[in-house]
Amino acid sequence: MNFTETDKKIVRALQSDFPICSEPYKIIAEDIGISQEELLQRLEDMKKEGILRKMGAVLRHVEVGFKANALVVWVVPPERMDEVAAKMCAHSEVTHCYDRNTAPDWPYNFYTMIHMDSKESCIEFAKELSEETGIDQYELQFTEREWKKTSMQYFME
Repeated sequence: MNFTETDKKIVRALQSDFPICSEPYKIIAEDIGISQEELLQRLEDMKKEGILRKMGAVLRHVEVGFKANALVVWVVPPERMDEVAAKMCAHSEVTHCYDRNTAPDWPYNFYTMIHMDSKESCIEFAKELSEETGIDQYELQFTEREWKKTSMQYFME
């Protein structure tokens, strides 16, 4: 795909606040100076080319009522990774799931992020995940302070 100035405008527009209305792509297209059809086609082309993988919202969890969130680190046998990931990902409280490398003093190879109304709720939920999956070696690491919550910004000359 030949990346044009219009494509860069599209990327810049999608990094901004998304219009909350019945026709957000129409608004974005008008702001860029193209038709909605052209915008949608260019987004489809970017997706097919692997340039655009996903579009998503950044949730500011405290502002919407979640009072606690925790990174839960797990020791999952490699041969069970897909099975355990599927079970944990099925819960809406789990917003992120990653497999990670271990280190000599860090045996944890699977990470989940959970958001709930209290630390106690996080602890209880992690216990439920442990019982459901049979994975009993884990730790919770609670967020104490959020320093930054932004996505990458491209073409922001």
